[in-house]
Amino acid sequence: MPATVIVGLQWGDEGKGKTTDFLAEQVAMVVRYQGGDNAGHTVVTGDEVFKLHLVPSGVLYAHITSVIGNGVVVNPATLIGELDMLTARGIDVSRVRVSRSAHVIMPYHVALDRGNETRLADAKVGTTGRGIGPAYGDRAWRIGLRMEDLLDRVVLRDRLERVLPDKNLLLGAMGVDGFTVDALVEQAAAWGERLAEYLADSTWLVQQALARGEHVLLEGAQGTLLDLDHGSYPFVTSSNPVAGGACTGGGIGPLQVDEVMGVMKAYATRGGAGPFPTELHDDIGAGIAARGHEV
Repeated sequence: MPATVIVGLQWGDEGKGKTTDFLAEQVAMVVRYQGGDNAGHTVVTGDEVFKLHLVPSGVLYAHITSVIGNGVVVNPATLIGELDMLTARGIDVSRVRVSRSAHVIMPYHVALDRGNETRLADAKVGTTGRGIGPAYGDRAWRIGLRMEDLLDRVVLRDRLERVLPDKNLLLGAMGVDGFTVDALVEQAAAWGERLAEYLADSTWLVQQALARGEHVLLEGAQGTLLDLDHGSYPFVTSSNPVAGGACTGGGIGPLQVDEVMGVMKAYATRGGAGPFPTELHDDIGAGIAARGHEV
């Protein structure tokens, strides 16, 4: 039952997407196990450049089943846009699967994330403002929406009527406009209709593939030093990019992991705010940023 986990050993952007792409011909399934659309994988195929934020980079190979696992928080609008972009560029997305248990990033999560960063001013964490932290927070509070909930308007309305008053109260305190239940139900239900064919029990899919002896590749987002527990807290991401996160977020047991591959690069970078060993504020730093296509 060969399962390989790919992790970043620094602050992310080490080249995990390239590594996944390099190994892709040998595997049958690629599973993204944590994070949200705050992460990006850039894969170059010939003259084409694909920038992916949610769909695993294995989607570029026709034989691979690409799985967004239960540990990922999904912005459905981003996912739909990515699927449409890939289809328009001739990539078959019929083998993409999204965990029914993955949590949904709602518009109020994005508004809360951005509003809170503005409120914190110089003390801000430096998030991408995509609602990742608030969505993971609701998951821990057990008041979040999961992808399967998008298929049921009754469930949607019930959940939103319960949580929205508190969300709007917080947003109001930040000077941000709130949301209405009706509008969110319509938006979420439309997402559900569009994505229904891609939803699946991802743990069952992964376990079936391993039982067949197929090679499963699990890829994390961000890097070890952004891990919620083991990174430079509080300037970290809201999930566990380390190899152990593949078990909870990908639906496998630790004894099913055959190999862990850590990816690093010759120089370190990080986005957002927080402590950093060294930083070049000169022409050399600007040159590295320009040549590495990273700022």
